[in-house]
Amino acid sequence: MPVSIEDFESGRIPNGPSVPRQILAHLSQHRDKAFTRSEVAAAIGETPNAVGTALSRLKDRDLVRHKGEYWALTDDYDRVAAAYDLHVASDRLDEADGGIDPEAWDDVAPDEPHPSEQPHSDGHDAEREE
Repeated sequence: MPVSIEDFESGRIPNGPSVPRQILAHLSQHRDKAFTRSEVAAAIGETPNAVGTALSRLKDRDLVRHKGEYWALTDDYDRVAAAYDLHVASDRLDEADGGIDPEAWDDVAPDEPHPSEQPHSDGHDAEREE
């Protein structure tokens, strides 16, 4: 559902559950079934493209399974519960301290990616080879 540009600029935008959260809730309620991307999209009232992106990210986190055109909740329910607990804890922390101010973060964020985010072509650190 679109919002006016005035609401967008002022930050008065709807704050409902995220697409991944809606997907996990739907699949959790229907653990005995697998759905196509379009069926999930229709069930939660989101676009198939948004659902497809979210499903891929959830699969990368091992929260959903994928076979052919069909998607289902992982059979590792402890993993889903742990992800939910982490999400709830993060929300509570954001509420307690107001969350992260993007401008303040930009002032202190490192310019270079963390070493874990660097591609490793040969597995060696160039500085150690000198």
